[in-house]
Amino acid sequence: MNQKGPPDSLIKSALPSASYHLTPHGAAQPVWPGFLTGQAEQPVRVLLVDDDAPMRREIARELLADRRVCLVGQGSSVREGRQLISQSDFDVLLVDLNLGDGTGFALIEHLKTVRPAAEAIVISAMEDAQHALRAFELGATGYLVKNSWFGSFPQAVLQVVNGGASITPNLARRLLGKFEPAGGSAPAAANPHKARDVLSEREKAVLTLVAAGHTSTDIGTRLGIGSQTVNTHIKNIYRKLNVHNRAHAVSFAATHGLF
Repeated sequence: MNQKGPPDSLIKSALPSASYHLTPHGAAQPVWPGFLTGQAEQPVRVLLVDDDAPMRREIARELLADRRVCLVGQGSSVREGRQLISQSDFDVLLVDLNLGDGTGFALIEHLKTVRPAAEAIVISAMEDAQHALRAFELGATGYLVKNSWFGSFPQAVLQVVNGGASITPNLARRLLGKFEPAGGSAPAAANPHKARDVLSEREKAVLTLVAAGHTSTDIGTRLGIGSQTVNTHIKNIYRKLNVHNRAHAVSFAATHGLF
């Protein structure tokens, strides 16, 4: 791979920190900003596919404990995962890589074919950079190593649906070492002289609002489209310009007169 900077999936989401208040029973509940995706009255819908039954139960317990998240289905194999993806309305797929009848990579590929707007987060026992990079190449926006501290599964889900990414910190550090430092060459599109014609008018509008510092939710409101559609446009912009995060996309656009 000839990458000149870390992919978006290595960048920790800059979502606001949740504050907390105590319920009458003394349990701390997160106060989630109203402009973010994932509210108690409209939770983020999640599918979970993992053939490790004890781990699947633990993940499910965490998800069910957060009212901002709704676990709509569980499976333990590629076959069950394909059925769930085809038959369920959902926003995020949590998937293990080692499944009894295949790999999570196959499910991510299937997901991006039939439901490209849905997010995918890998949950794996393998803290391996090559597996993580493969998952990101297929369209995953998170990679969590089992039995390591990284936050929580609901937090990871909420990060990716709000335009961010989630990755186990130790793995992120190892992956960052594979890319050139900030002083390296800037990324360039495959054909920079035709960059202006590569992007659609809607993609240019999205990129202009990204450059102005707006979140995916803000951009969706301004353009009259959903935040998930905005994120799909952003991913297409990355692919067309051969960049890997918002900062690089904005820098490239400014350099090549796309605004």
